[in-house]
Amino acid sequence: MIIEAINIHKSFGKLAVLKDVSLSINKGEIVAIVGPSGAGKTTLLQILGTLDNASNKEADIIINEQHIQSLSKKELATFRNKSIGFIFQFHQLLPEFTAIENVCIPAFIGQCDRKQTEQKALELLKFLGVDKRKDHKPNELSGGEQQRVAVARALINNPKVIFADEPSGNLDSLAATQLHELFFKLRDNFGQTFIIVTHNQELANMADRKIEMIDGKIIKN
Repeated sequence: MIIEAINIHKSFGKLAVLKDVSLSINKGEIVAIVGPSGAGKTTLLQILGTLDNASNKEADIIINEQHIQSLSKKELATFRNKSIGFIFQFHQLLPEFTAIENVCIPAFIGQCDRKQTEQKALELLKFLGVDKRKDHKPNELSGGEQQRVAVARALINNPKVIFADEPSGNLDSLAATQLHELFFKLRDNFGQTFIIVTHNQELANMADRKIEMIDGKIIKN
């Protein structure tokens, strides 16, 4: 088991968004979190990914045997940088940097060796089929190419878990299918665990497991 979450509650003011959510995810699993808009999917993903906190002190999140609540802000930032990768619907590449520079940023933040990082970034871009676009800036890339660069950025630090929030929501159907197939190829080649929030039923049905949410609760796990 690589992730265990226990008794997560989350409220914004009087609005309860997550209601006593517990789940466990195995290493190397590709899990899709599905449900209607407003079900709490993205909020859950952000809490599991350490980008937000549960509202209740009793909540416990364990990632790769590390109890997240026990970490200081600085320790959490370091843990997140080394152990977690993120892929968003809007790629969030920095427009002033080239593709390969964008991929390298998380490793540079982690103070990794520049030459080794650049070599690894190039290998990832080649694996993802966009190495010939390495010196192009985001506005010179197609939507599918931008998302592949974002995937390479998520992988640069060898994270144990990758969280993806509607990763194909901004892509046409062909690019979306290619991205979905890519996740399974990555899992098979690098052993990463993927947790994906999606409205795309094709992707959800491809996953090893679907977690279904309605009104802040998991109704199928």
